Amino acid sequence: PLFSQDDEARGIPDAVTALGARIAAADAVLIATPEYNYSVPGVLKNAIDWLSRLKPQPLAGKPGAIIGASMGQFGTARAQYHLRQTLVFMDMHLLNKPEVMIGQAHERFHDGRLSDERTREHLAKLLAALADWTRRVGGR
Repeated sequence: PLFSQDDEARGIPDAVTALGARIAAADAVLIATPEYNYSVPGVLKNAIDWLSRLKPQPLAGKPGAIIGASMGQFGTARAQYHLRQTLVFMDMHLLNKPEVMIGQAHERFHDGRLSDERTREHLAKLLAALADWTRRVGGR
């Protein structure tokens, strides 16, 4: 639901509590985002705003990484940087490198599948780095 302090005063919605529980149970979080108007999509920011209200905070200390794809040349660079700013406040431990910002996604995906081999290699490196980061930061 759309975040509202008025709604929060009546209680945290079940959907938010369920999302928080799934994040708390996860070893790490991988956030995949498009970019809208040079920033994070409103629905993603809204989810983070709701999650920020949970106690204990499910994102605090959680290892994570960000990926994104867009049809533009910069491949979600602006959205990812905005998201990093927000997640620093949440005390999430984000992997810094490698960064995966898939530009011109319409040329890299066919029939809903990632067909560009170089992009697949970048994603594989990010996932391997996230697994290593999770073992170091998450203690698991």
